Amino acid sequence: MKNAYIFPGQGSQFSGMGKDLYESSPLAKELFEKANSILGFRITDIMFSGTDEELKQTKVTQPAIFLHSVILAATKGADFKPDMVAGHSLGEFSALVANKTLSFEDALKLVYARALAMQKACEKNPSTMAAVLNLDDSKVEEICKEISASGHVVVAANYNCPGQLVISGSIDGINIACEKMKAAGAKRALVLPVGGAFHSPLMEPARVELEAAINSTKFNTPICPVYQNVTASAVSDPEQIKKNLVAQLTAPVKWTQTVKQMIEDGATSFTEVGPGKVLQGLVKKVNAGMETVSA
Repeated sequence: MKNAYIFPGQGSQFSGMGKDLYESSPLAKELFEKANSILGFRITDIMFSGTDEELKQTKVTQPAIFLHSVILAATKGADFKPDMVAGHSLGEFSALVANKTLSFEDALKLVYARALAMQKACEKNPSTMAAVLNLDDSKVEEICKEISASGHVVVAANYNCPGQLVISGSIDGINIACEKMKAAGAKRALVLPVGGAFHSPLMEPARVELEAAINSTKFNTPICPVYQNVTASAVSDPEQIKKNLVAQLTAPVKWTQTVKQMIEDGATSFTEVGPGKVLQGLVKKVNAGMETVSA
């Protein structure tokens, strides 16, 4: 029996997140206050009582979700025993704190650096993402290639579960892609309310910035493997973990493939650590009989 712990990414935030932890656990309160001091602003005020609009800013959303996840894990103490970990996009940083590759402080600094770099890249190249439902992955990839060949940036970005693939690219490219996906038989092709084209070549400026920050951060040997978005396979070598973490910004998130590989490697239950239950739903779509719980 192996316990897989999974950590959500952007999109799972909600006003009030983490407030119960702050109020009920002295350790959680200490870590939240440490985060306020590292970030230089009271992110707890926005998390606990901010508007959805405030929470939606990339520079707030990413550290907020990260903090909710890692502080929730920290409060579990000896009950927190992962045999394997994985995180969806931003969630990979939470996973790397959970398996002791990164310290809480270092990971928070990297998450904030990543968020600011991504926000900057989004402002430089206005871009977006869209969810394509019920169309074969290979067909989605084929349409993306066709549109990219005509001069627009459109790529497959998040392989979330069978029948749900998120595409990423320029605004014009995504609008053309949505029409073509529907014409090819997609049940829906829906532009998402996100700040930009995450996991696409348009994030290259952010990747360069993040690489410098990651290379100057200490990565330890983990206590259990992390299944990384870029490879969808178990990784324990700190140098390899670094490389994959940098590549993740411009490469697709292979979540479907990651969940399948974790199951193949013996995962018998998946515990989602952080706000919401999005990842539990995706795991069930990959394997309907799999046990999933919230931490």
